[in-house]
Amino acid sequence: MSPIQALKADTHRVAGNFSWAALARQALICRNFRLVVTMRLCQAVYANTTLRPFLPLFIVLHKLTSSIAAVDFPWKTHVGAGFALTHGWGAVVSHGARIGSNVTMFHGATLGRRDRIGPDGTRSIGFPTVEDEVWIGPHAVIVGGVTIGRGSRIAANAFVTEDVPPYSVVSNGAAAVVRTGCVPDVMNPALDSPAPAHGQPVPASWNFPSSVATASQSSVEAMTSVDGLLLVCKQSVVRP
Repeated sequence: MSPIQALKADTHRVAGNFSWAALARQALICRNFRLVVTMRLCQAVYANTTLRPFLPLFIVLHKLTSSIAAVDFPWKTHVGAGFALTHGWGAVVSHGARIGSNVTMFHGATLGRRDRIGPDGTRSIGFPTVEDEVWIGPHAVIVGGVTIGRGSRIAANAFVTEDVPPYSVVSNGAAAVVRTGCVPDVMNPALDSPAPAHGQPVPASWNFPSSVATASQSSVEAMTSVDGLLLVCKQSVVRP
């Protein structure tokens, strides 16, 4: 898919439909969408050998929009169609990260590089891979050469350093998988995603690991939304 086609899908995720007027309107009023636009434009110019001499100008424009949005998002990052950056403030994406289609990423989230140094001093570097339809909550941190499986939800403040199976819910703190077979959370899906690689249907029921068997289902569900997180925090306040 070309960068322009991907941009049309990005617009659909934000506006619920695509038109050039909708794209222009969102680019004018939405600072976090504006940097997605400049990222796609940089990629489109780079792909066109005739326009490539103008790439430095577009890179400067992208750096400007990133600065205004307070987001660190290199234009070379591989991002699938239908990307939605919500709020955006403080989000950081390393250039080596790979993001699939219909991914939602909230403010403060990080997709970062991880270095491992062996006993002999050799260094190995890894970047995350985020598959299609993944939801990444506020201030979640995903580092290293891990894969976040399709349709998974990463709750706010989770710190992920290991692979996450498809359709899983990862809680905050130690980033334990607290739910499997979750339904992807994609508002205004921009395109039909292909069938899951594992070829299995999404289970209708939730499967809790024994370590969290006593956790209430409502609390786990709450951790996957901003409003739910606020509710959990209120319920957790120690009252005299």
